[in-house]
Amino acid sequence: MFMELLETINFKETDTLYVLGDVLDRGPHPIKVLMKLMGMPNAICMVGNHELMALECLKFLMKEITDMSLEELDEEMLDNLVTWQYNGSKSTIDEFSELSSDEKQDVIDFIKEFLIYEEVTVSNRDYLLVHAGLGNYSPEKDVEDYSLHELIWLRADYDVQYFKDTFVITGHTPTQSIADNPRPGFIYRKNNHIAIDCGAHYSGGRLAAICLETGEEFYSSPNEMEVSII
Repeated sequence: MFMELLETINFKETDTLYVLGDVLDRGPHPIKVLMKLMGMPNAICMVGNHELMALECLKFLMKEITDMSLEELDEEMLDNLVTWQYNGSKSTIDEFSELSSDEKQDVIDFIKEFLIYEEVTVSNRDYLLVHAGLGNYSPEKDVEDYSLHELIWLRADYDVQYFKDTFVITGHTPTQSIADNPRPGFIYRKNNHIAIDCGAHYSGGRLAAICLETGEEFYSSPNEMEVSII
């Protein structure tokens, strides 16, 4: 679906692609998508909650199973592994385990470089790109005042306009789950919010992209696989 979307938008070396996180987990080939992004110098990735969950767990899974590494499996690490498993880690772990040691380290190093948020201006219009939104929003807070948890875990409130002159583009919340959304599974726009997670892992969901220069929306073909999400 990712490769199809790149072809659909006619992505070129002169373009810049912003990816709003959650590259990993649930889909059938998360590591292949990540490694494709690693070879795209004009792709800029924001960290999602799935990358954050994966980071500590993948570093632990790289270690040989020894008495020393098992001692490091404390309650916090066990909780991290269980939480990640609950959120669809299997496909990531399966593909990650097939990599060489050097490739595994390259993947981890690449994830560490993901941005928390990005502010861009295109065609005299300002955008804030962030995975989840501004949790515990307050008009008195600057973007840098929000915690990592508030930016990548807590969902945006699409009924509240955060900024008068800045559009906030988010992933994280599938548009199928936004209340009173007239177009579930497609890009959602309201109150200077642009939500572009179109539930690609859901049956009938898709990947989406938006051109910041024109506002044009692009979509992959819908996901026709029957996927059971725990």
